[in-house]
Amino acid sequence: MSFDPVQSVTKAFTVLEYVNRRGLASIKDIHETTGIPKPTIVRLLQTLVGVGYVAQDERTRGYHVTATVNRLSSGFHGAPMVIEVAHPLANALTDDIMWPCAICMLDLDAVVINYSTTSSSPIAPFHASLGRRLSLGGRALGRAYACFCPQAEQDILRSVMRTSRDPENYSITDEAFKLMVSQARKDGFVERNADLEPRSSGTIAFPIMLGERVMATFGVTYFRSAIDKAQTREALIDKTRDTVTKIEAALEAAYWP
Repeated sequence: MSFDPVQSVTKAFTVLEYVNRRGLASIKDIHETTGIPKPTIVRLLQTLVGVGYVAQDERTRGYHVTATVNRLSSGFHGAPMVIEVAHPLANALTDDIMWPCAICMLDLDAVVINYSTTSSSPIAPFHASLGRRLSLGGRALGRAYACFCPQAEQDILRSVMRTSRDPENYSITDEAFKLMVSQARKDGFVERNADLEPRSSGTIAFPIMLGERVMATFGVTYFRSAIDKAQTREALIDKTRDTVTKIEAALEAAYWP
């Protein structure tokens, strides 16, 4: 190269790439990962928002890419689209039922929470959940991916689970996994392994499908005692299912307008 790179341009692409990979990122996240000063990150994000490549979530104040990044031909892999489409509907569900919702994407032997309404829930069982890894074998949001993905992908994930360092993955036998998948597909949703902590709460999770592919998983976490007293479990399942159906319809419209 006959000249030094333009630092402002390289930093802008660094920020954009990080937000694209992360799904939902805060200024603190970007600073700690890239080392770029926070005032510079703020200016770059405002610029990216101005040209339409990035948007800011009104509730979490985090940043996510928009479908405009598809114009770059690379870097837009579907996960950000799921967040963009699903997060307003997740917010609306929490406004209705008060319990926190989470949206997760696959990460090897687990799913990672890329969006959460915990901060908007007055009765959330957990104080923070964004970025948390949840096993495919034991956690509802992970099971929702493993149980509903296509058979070829499921076979690969089973191999990964057997060699995983997470006991929630490697301890589940092939027979137990088959029974779990069969029950999940019969019910249309999954729940967390009841033997896992904390036992005072539960999670109901569904896959977000685009055709036969699981794009993400969507779940609601609640206190078991509160559901028994104030809400029926069936009503919670129905409202969560309705939200996922709306997300899938919006996602299909976004991909195949």
